[in-house]
Amino acid sequence: MLRRDFLAAAFAPRVDYRDYSRCLPDFLRGLARGAYERRNLAIAKLTTPAAIRERQHWVRDTFWKLTGGEPERTPLNPRVTGRFERAAYKVEKIVYESRPGFHIPANLYIPKSGKPPYPGVLFQMGHSKNGKAASLYQYCCQGLAQLGFVVLAFDPMGQGERTYYPDSKTGLTRLPSADDEHTVPGKQLLLTGDTSTRLQTWDAVRSLDYLASHPLVDPARLASTGNSGGGTLTMLLAAVDERLACAAVACGNTENHAAEDFNSPGSTDDAEQNFIGAGPLGFDRWDTLYPLAPKPLLVLASAKDFFGTYSPRYINNGREEFDKLRRVYAVLGKQDQLAWFETPLPHGLSFDMRVEIYRWFVRWLKPAGATGDAAEGPVKAEPDETLYAGQGNVVRTFSGHTPWSLAKQRARETRTPDSPRNLEALLAIDPSRGKPGFVKKGSTASRGLSIDAVEVESAPGVWVPAWIFHPPQPKGTIVLLQPSGRNTQWGEDDLLQQLARTGRTVCVPDVRGIGDLSPEYPRASARHAAWHQDEDSYAWASMMLGKPLLGQRVSDVLAVVRALGGPVTLAASGKTTVPALFAAAIEPAVTKVYEANGLESFRGLIDIEVPRHDFGNFVFDLLHHTDLPALRAALGRRHAGSGAWSLDRLASL
Repeated sequence: MLRRDFLAAAFAPRVDYRDYSRCLPDFLRGLARGAYERRNLAIAKLTTPAAIRERQHWVRDTFWKLTGGEPERTPLNPRVTGRFERAAYKVEKIVYESRPGFHIPANLYIPKSGKPPYPGVLFQMGHSKNGKAASLYQYCCQGLAQLGFVVLAFDPMGQGERTYYPDSKTGLTRLPSADDEHTVPGKQLLLTGDTSTRLQTWDAVRSLDYLASHPLVDPARLASTGNSGGGTLTMLLAAVDERLACAAVACGNTENHAAEDFNSPGSTDDAEQNFIGAGPLGFDRWDTLYPLAPKPLLVLASAKDFFGTYSPRYINNGREEFDKLRRVYAVLGKQDQLAWFETPLPHGLSFDMRVEIYRWFVRWLKPAGATGDAAEGPVKAEPDETLYAGQGNVVRTFSGHTPWSLAKQRARETRTPDSPRNLEALLAIDPSRGKPGFVKKGSTASRGLSIDAVEVESAPGVWVPAWIFHPPQPKGTIVLLQPSGRNTQWGEDDLLQQLARTGRTVCVPDVRGIGDLSPEYPRASARHAAWHQDEDSYAWASMMLGKPLLGQRVSDVLAVVRALGGPVTLAASGKTTVPALFAAAIEPAVTKVYEANGLESFRGLIDIEVPRHDFGNFVFDLLHHTDLPALRAALGRRHAGSGAWSLDRLASL
């Protein structure tokens, strides 16, 4: 005879969980697909020169709107601080200011042969820690100078003599990479509606101003080139400056988020390469090249980048987008002025790429018929110190601003309203689709409590999982948010069940990016996947696609609160206190909100040189809408204070 407990177990209902790790990646894929379709519709209409010109103007305007607005031109205040000569060229060491007190050290390579005015090339650096002194970049500048080009090579923000977080021993960055020199202040800047993109693009514009005004340079024959981050900066300059007559983009970040078969979180990169809010507009990285058409453009790619540097879609995406741009050049009757070159070598300004750049510029910038030899002449890297325009660091040598000081200055000029303003719009929260309902996945008992495993749909295809601990005689409902997710402190002797035994119905959800809603690993090489499997990457991707991660998390909390019905107390710890405060400010059913170990204010993060708060809580231009003290003040008595995360304190709420 079968035992009763065996029968019960044999015929107990199955518990069919879904794979929650796909929710956030699939949500972003849906946004990317929509952006891709919108952009394709717009590109398909570029069948006449007039339509192309309209798109070019739109790209320029949209670029500045997305990045914080076009700055004003101010005096460059250039000065030559030194010179040296080599057999075929001479070098001037220069400092100028792209904004008042924001110094740029540069080297001007001047040919010794040929007759001025020479064509001018703005050489933009990849993310080498020592900036313009990196050997491969020196080789290209020397090679171009020997071919009869005046070349201006400048240190980008955070590199070489413009290192802003220097190590006391080397003088180069103490941060993990030069990328971080762009991104650390870039995060602070975006809180006030500014971006690293704007700062670095304006550095390039003003550098072109210097080059164009030089008496040895022909302002009608200006070009830009660069590798990696320098290739990307060449793209940014092409988007906004009509003076460029020619460009060569080497290993630039040309991977769109508005892409077919988007691989979450996509090709997020350092701060200046991520266009916040671009997805809903159908704008993306390849659009930056459209204003250059039909001027000569060479795109150089490393075929290995699809698994060595960027994501699996990188090369195929680039080829697809190149074909779209080629159709635009065809409409304008200039198909021969657009070219694509691939190297089998890894990411870098390799010899074969440099020679292709030389050939391209000789072909299009030299007088008609003067094809000449585009071979690379003798090159030799100079020591970093030889190229210094100052004493190794412009802040130490000339004082002036840093990106951090500019962020603080902008914050001082930003007035945050006393009352929160347009929170749903700020967070890009979609209108409610009606009262959401829980779907029960399973139930069980635990020492006088019943426990439900539930989920609620907070956005199409996004299901928020939660535990609900039911006491026999409930005395109100409390929702707990934890940075570690719902699967900690759930055991019989742990906080959640102990709290339920005090008589409170306890609901503990995960929100996007946390706990069971942590995203699956991207479909990519191990290096790329590990590099992008973090909150920063998903936060950047979400902002680029128009749905900040903070807004997604607030939507998740709102869905849970509304599914519970009736008044609830909301308690959160650590980074989850920020979505809790926003959710409480939006949803009146939250009668109390309590914080443990939360952030005091976003404005305070700008006063810290290297802040450590989770980037998933950042929103573009947040301080023009609200800040956490304003949210707390607006909540009034509904804000139950902050303090320890303990059973006694939570039970007293």
